[in-house]
Amino acid sequence: MTTDDLLDAMPFARALGVRIDAAAPDEVAGRLEWAPERCTAGGVMHGGALMALADSLGAACAYLNLPADASTSTLNSTTNFFRAVRGGEVRAVARPLHVGRSTIVVQTDLHDGEGRRVAQVTQTQAVLSR
Repeated sequence: MTTDDLLDAMPFARALGVRIDAAAPDEVAGRLEWAPERCTAGGVMHGGALMALADSLGAACAYLNLPADASTSTLNSTTNFFRAVRGGEVRAVARPLHVGRSTIVVQTDLHDGEGRRVAQVTQTQAVLSR
């Protein structure tokens, strides 16, 4: 599956401007550019945009770890924010912490253009039989 295929499966991520640069079961990397329409007061990138980036990459990572003929859905997501983003882009990397029969836990680390940690997201994805 290509990175474009992964984004095609997530229309909201594509509409938001999420980019997936590399995707493998052990790591999914992507980014989101700062833009005024993705901001809250004071030109700060909205936390929801950051969470959507992390959720999208985390879901892609979980998907790439699924057994054949299964799908996934987010059960839980916890976000810790560390700094504001006022320009540039946010780069994110999602890695599986646990791949089980019924759940997959993914951690996504988000960094600004200077390499400073912006946020960390841990999400639990359900493994759904079709």
